Amino acid sequence: MTMTGAVETKYAPAERAAFKTIQRQEKTFAGFALMLTVLNAVPDSLVILNQERQIVYANRAFQEVVALNGHHSPIGLRPGEALNCVHAHETDGGCGTTQFCSTCGAVKAILQAQRGKENVQECRITRTAVSGAEEALDLRVWATPFQHNNELYTIFALNDIGNEKRRQVLERIFFHDIRNTAGAIQGLAELFAISDDPEDMEAFDFSGLLEQASVQLIDEIDAQRQLLAAESGELAPEHMPTHSLPLLQEVVDLYARHVVSDNRLLRVDPQAQNIAFVTDRALLRRVLGNMVKNALEACKMGEAVTIGCDRFDGYARFWVHNPAHMPRHIQLQVFQRSFSTKGNGRGLGTYSMKLLSEQYLNGRVSFQSSPAEGTVFIGMYPLPEG
Repeated sequence: MTMTGAVETKYAPAERAAFKTIQRQEKTFAGFALMLTVLNAVPDSLVILNQERQIVYANRAFQEVVALNGHHSPIGLRPGEALNCVHAHETDGGCGTTQFCSTCGAVKAILQAQRGKENVQECRITRTAVSGAEEALDLRVWATPFQHNNELYTIFALNDIGNEKRRQVLERIFFHDIRNTAGAIQGLAELFAISDDPEDMEAFDFSGLLEQASVQLIDEIDAQRQLLAAESGELAPEHMPTHSLPLLQEVVDLYARHVVSDNRLLRVDPQAQNIAFVTDRALLRRVLGNMVKNALEACKMGEAVTIGCDRFDGYARFWVHNPAHMPRHIQLQVFQRSFSTKGNGRGLGTYSMKLLSEQYLNGRVSFQSSPAEGTVFIGMYPLPEG
């Protein structure tokens, strides 16, 4: 029996099974002692879902995860609800029914299984921990259909691939990005070695290019060090008095000669305000730098990125604008860890903006994007009272 009602959904069906149906289905699988022994011995999380995508059985590994999330029992919940996905309670329909769910690998895999096809997907979930902080999960999920007593069920298994994703990111950064920067330094060193004319070196701006390449190399290494410390909770912010205009100029100076700014213009908005406030200057510079880098990468040759700041409703409001528009399916995934439009092994820029801002700078990050106005990322950070 399925409970019916006009519950809105923007993706998967919202209907749920009646409480008595859930109890009957749970009791059915509780009777298979040998099967339960085997499934409880599996180290990965595994559940059985009914046709309404609700959990009617969960193995020991999944129950331990659910207990850490503050749930007494996952029975009757959908996977995203049991895992405390940040979108699972945005609508009355719950897990699977928001516009964000249309990009979720878990929901996609389950729906494929309900059509009779085994499916494997990667899934990025942002969940709310018991502490109230947001955590990012990278999962690989398997959905396998089967029937029992003329009812359709799905075996749904989850494997945490967060370490795999971190390794891919570090390999990409250290084997590609940092190697390229180190290669530029090597090239400058070789040029210096073969040149015996100081005037040629000065005309080429050898010292300026070498300094810029060195700064980029150190900055890329520091970015990863900060992110690892932030995710592990070991990052200790150092708040100090700061003025917004010098900070904006530092970011512009850092990226004006970066490879991503080739044939693109980076400028401070002439209307930007010089606001005095207290923050961790290095972390905020990192957030703004990621905004600028993403904006420059999104631009076409000859286009401009504008960075600015003003006072807004008790906050210092920073923004970075570029003329490119993000398609809707990209907008829905922007702040997820490991998601990137630039290929595998990327995708930490927007995620780290949100992580650093919301967990360490007492701020919040958002964005707006439209074909007419382009894309603007916004960071809001509290001003001193009075």
